[in-house]
Amino acid sequence: MSSQISSPEHLHGQVSAAAAESTFHEIDDRDRAIPAIEFRDVRLAFDERTVLNGLSFKVMKGETKIILGGSGGGKSTIIKIVLGLLKPDAGQVLVDGEDVTNYSEMEMMSVRKKIGMVFQEGALFDSLSVYDNVAYRLHEQNVPEDEVEKEVRRMLRFVNLEDAIDKMPAELSGGMRRRVGIARALIGDPKIVLFDEPTAGLDPPTARTICELAMKLRDLEDVSSIFVTHEMNNLDYLCSEYAVVNEKGEVVFEKEGERLCLINSKVLMMREGNIIFSGTDERLRKADDQYIRKFLRGH
Repeated sequence: MSSQISSPEHLHGQVSAAAAESTFHEIDDRDRAIPAIEFRDVRLAFDERTVLNGLSFKVMKGETKIILGGSGGGKSTIIKIVLGLLKPDAGQVLVDGEDVTNYSEMEMMSVRKKIGMVFQEGALFDSLSVYDNVAYRLHEQNVPEDEVEKEVRRMLRFVNLEDAIDKMPAELSGGMRRRVGIARALIGDPKIVLFDEPTAGLDPPTARTICELAMKLRDLEDVSSIFVTHEMNNLDYLCSEYAVVNEKGEVVFEKEGERLCLINSKVLMMREGNIIFSGTDERLRKADDQYIRKFLRGH
């Protein structure tokens, strides 16, 4: 994640002129052909209950994969497997082309450095200030304090919370806690970010703010992400809008339309450990499957 997080003006002028050109260059970029995350026929069962039943999918570079489904469908299990917190019974898991399926805890630590994790509740340390929460990973690595402060301020600026740098988590609203969690996840500039129900329990405007941060990461920082959710509003935001930098150097959100069809956001729908849908949100909305129809209506 480059300095453009703190200074979107850096992108001004380059964005509109270079956007189309870079799109074509990326097709030739071999590195982009390697998925950020890939599951190959992954299976997992707890006793008699099948949690993942031969799951295969890819998250490409700069793509957001939205994983939908009811509770107990295996959505959060996918994130735990990517992080190596659960091991599959069969199949392969690749991160950046590296087969991590049988990695030890020690080996997984280097893989996790590439990944930012946003938990459902923000999962902040209540005894630490916002500054120390965001700086946690850097303090563990004994990074010099002047560098730590610069980085923490940059990330808090990205989530529009620099003013809260000295506050304690107890002083923050639920939405602010999630945003601090996102800032903490972005330390170290991970190119993969995992969101586990990041908007659960939030009011619609706050949930939208979280989705906007996910869109900024996708569209301005080329971050690959898995976004686990059961909320249809998130799908509406993530699949129908994109972030750009305007002439004033401000980040704005534009509607998908004539000019652009979003191809960097795809939907995966889970039911009882199986993928019952994979594709664009447009196709999802036209699906005949009764479970999907019911889910889309919010029942």
